[in-house]
Amino acid sequence: MRRTFVVGCPRSGTTIVQALLARHPAVYTLPETAFFELAHGDLAWRWGDSQARPQRRHWRQRLGLTRRHMRDTFAALHDRLTGQPPRSRGPLFMGSLSRRFLALLDRSAAAAGRSMWLEKTPNHLLYIHEIEALAPDARFIHVVRRGTDVLASLADVYLRFENDDAFGGGTVHWARRWNRAVQIHGQHVGRDHHHFIFLEDLIRQPEAEWERLCAFLDLPPDAPLDNACQQPIANLEHEPWKLSAIEGQLRQSDAKVDSLFGPKLQRWLQSHLASYDELRSQCFADRTRSTHATDEAYEAQTAKAG
Repeated sequence: MRRTFVVGCPRSGTTIVQALLARHPAVYTLPETAFFELAHGDLAWRWGDSQARPQRRHWRQRLGLTRRHMRDTFAALHDRLTGQPPRSRGPLFMGSLSRRFLALLDRSAAAAGRSMWLEKTPNHLLYIHEIEALAPDARFIHVVRRGTDVLASLADVYLRFENDDAFGGGTVHWARRWNRAVQIHGQHVGRDHHHFIFLEDLIRQPEAEWERLCAFLDLPPDAPLDNACQQPIANLEHEPWKLSAIEGQLRQSDAKVDSLFGPKLQRWLQSHLASYDELRSQCFADRTRSTHATDEAYEAQTAKAG
């Protein structure tokens, strides 16, 4: 079973990438689980939010014991995916519960006749180290969107839905989080099992980006896709902002920067946001190096065989 995680800063396009891949007949997916975020905590601290401190660990957590709410979280997920509660209440140790979480997704994907599962929780970007320690074969799709567009989308969705838990904090708060996301993305450029999708490229040249993505995931790119994503990936009652993305149909989104941000704020963003173009150039340079290395290896192998 191939295990894949879609990660990125919120409002970067992770849902549309998830829904697009879910149209492939080999891919199983599900709504966000936030499993590792809930299991390891320290979300604000990991984002680098001002005044945030790592939580004080109880002796039980220092020993690796599972917190009660995580056993309840796993039981609810098991019931949702299988239609029945788990046979036991759950292991006492967090590592065992995490492995049981992966095994649950493995079984769910296999029962659906799929050879790969896709878990999309944007904040899992902050927990890549823990996921890789548990599942060294896991693959990660990093979805990146231009910072000003991310900030404008966050402001827009907050104005429309006023969800403080998901989008509160203001522009400065989210600018810092986007910078933190860029920093983490940059640490994984060139690493095995990590693939980068820049939303503007996916929309502008979908065929080429689709082929690259399928090559990374070992998926046949010419497999017939569903007309729209048929798998449930969001509860629109609680996440109405995902409505335009859940079918997995690519479309150019409306530009919101000029309508939401005045000249002064745009100048501030330009001077305070980490360089999107630098990260994109870094990824393109790595892609070029990888292509040259593959070509050289092929030529060497062909010459040796000859």
